[in-house]
Amino acid sequence: MSDQPSPTALHRGISALTLATRDMARAISFYESLGFRLDFRADDESFATLWAGPTALNLTTESGDGAHFWGRAIFHVTDVDAFHEICIKAGHAPEFAPRDAPWMERYFHMRDPDGHELSFMTPLPGKTYPFSG
Repeated sequence: MSDQPSPTALHRGISALTLATRDMARAISFYESLGFRLDFRADDESFATLWAGPTALNLTTESGDGAHFWGRAIFHVTDVDAFHEICIKAGHAPEFAPRDAPWMERYFHMRDPDGHELSFMTPLPGKTYPFSG
């Protein structure tokens, strides 16, 4: 019997949706007009996070694998390092090992069989979210 937790036991839910944009300032202004509050904006204007209640929306200027980059789905897991190990053991190929981000999350990315980018994250100590109480 394995001491490793099951993948299902590690899931907490969708953390955020990331959408690609060609114009960061225009996109931020649009979402702020819909009630989203700007929480994080990268110095180089390549990434921003906005919140509306418990909903996080990330904006990125990344182009991904070409003109059809739509964004990524981000899943909140209780232990991103353990989940990364589960993915490796299942034969998947994450794009990189878990790493800490300046927006206070530990995360990694991988693609599903159709090429959709998936990100798995765990908040770093001290990071709070509107939904975390």
